[in-house]
Amino acid sequence: MFFFDPRYMLFMAPAMILMVAVQWYVNSAYQKWSRVPARSRMSGAQAAEHLIRRSGLSDVRVEGVSGKMTDHYDPRSKVLRLSSGVYQGNSVAALAIAAHELGHAMQDKEGYAPLKFRSAIVPAVNIGSYLGWILIIIGLLLRFTPLAWLGIVVFSAGALFALATLPVELNASKRARQLLVESGLIVGSDEMSGVNNVLNAAAMTYVAALITAVLQMLYYVTLVLGMGGRRRG
Repeated sequence: MFFFDPRYMLFMAPAMILMVAVQWYVNSAYQKWSRVPARSRMSGAQAAEHLIRRSGLSDVRVEGVSGKMTDHYDPRSKVLRLSSGVYQGNSVAALAIAAHELGHAMQDKEGYAPLKFRSAIVPAVNIGSYLGWILIIIGLLLRFTPLAWLGIVVFSAGALFALATLPVELNASKRARQLLVESGLIVGSDEMSGVNNVLNAAAMTYVAALITAVLQMLYYVTLVLGMGGRRRG
């Protein structure tokens, strides 16, 4: 019955609106600055290769990957994968995204503590995302509060992962700005403004994900607290 609880929308509607707004912001920033060529005229792939050499990351390779904004760094294979628009494009947005992903490669090489912590909790997050809500539902159906609370604790791993992701992404963006300026790939306040716009928009997706995870967890908390109130009554 609680699957259709109106309180769910009370908690999640703001999160949904935020996610839509952030997605619009990200797309808007990317579209705007993907049409502005960087003065260096380097493509994202060329910029990544240049920054790899400057950073001494000789074991990192650059590959193209299909899709839009599918850019990521794979620490297992030491591969920087750039979407076609970033790999081939020479825009301010392409350079900003390529440098951001290279920031993750630098974190990996240095053993950046927040990145190691985030990686360490991935198994718990994968388990919690499936097991947590199941325990909550069973606990609610059986009116067994301890099991429901256990479910919330397990489910909270998702919110912890979202929280742990923030410093990792912000640090990668900080490194990207520094790399682009020091290498001369980005020059002038106008190009730097574009880099900041693209990276700040991307950062907001992680903020929105954290807020969404917390609101969803709070919804389940209210259900369990309400169950306890009904039992006392």
